[in-house]
Amino acid sequence: MAKKDEGSRVRDALRVGGELPDPGSTPVGPGKKTKALERLGSAGERLSALQEALYAEGVAGGRRSVLLVLQGMDTSGKGGTVSHVLGLVNPMGVRYAAFKKPTAAERRHHYLWRIRKQLPAPGQIGVFDRSHYEDILVPRVNGLLTAAERRRRYAEITAFEAELAEAGTTVLKVFLHISPEEQLKRLKARLVTPEKRWKYNPGDLEARSHWPAYAKAYAGIFEKTPTWYAVPADHKWYRNWAVAELLIETLAELKPRFPAPDYDVDAELAKLKGVGVAS
Repeated sequence: MAKKDEGSRVRDALRVGGELPDPGSTPVGPGKKTKALERLGSAGERLSALQEALYAEGVAGGRRSVLLVLQGMDTSGKGGTVSHVLGLVNPMGVRYAAFKKPTAAERRHHYLWRIRKQLPAPGQIGVFDRSHYEDILVPRVNGLLTAAERRRRYAEITAFEAELAEAGTTVLKVFLHISPEEQLKRLKARLVTPEKRWKYNPGDLEARSHWPAYAKAYAGIFEKTPTWYAVPADHKWYRNWAVAELLIETLAELKPRFPAPDYDVDAELAKLKGVGVAS
């Protein structure tokens, strides 16, 4: 039993089941930056090994993949998480997609159309920087969905994710939980730092003005759709460690294995003996 608990301890601690953790807290794992950075280094080794096994499994014809869905208010660190966590693994096995406001062409299709186009292939870790949940969040905050329309979308998304699971994709949904105070600091930092101004979007202030409405919309999503994890995101170092561990626990549970060779290893080694380089 102890091993089973250890294998899911971060997921157990961060699973959304009621009140969200304080954005500046460290509910599980390291409570100090230095320790978190140390653990992220070792986590990178474990994550890389698991991802390589999953990728090799996919190359050999396996059908499994993992989809990491990152949601959160502006500046919560979706892009930073991708850089610091997925940057620890081989990019050949990662598929990244960022979803912004739908284009005119995308609006002519069902909202899941553009999502399906970006799903990970077998053996890959897919990463969604924002996702299909934006198609509930933004319309709800802007008053563009009725209660009945929201219920329909909840049902469609739940069915979609069940379809993914049936096809071999494990979906890991993470909400990066930032406080309004920390967001304000990060928005200011983007304006006063020339190298960060490209990240600033005046529209972020409009979204910030609707903070309570977004909080209510997220609460509805957590209640109506399957398992979510809330990662306190005021401390970037904790956010990165926690997401890395969530991925590790998810992959470890899948137990990806390197495929057995379809050739005689000893025979191939024998062929290599005495083989020189053609002049």
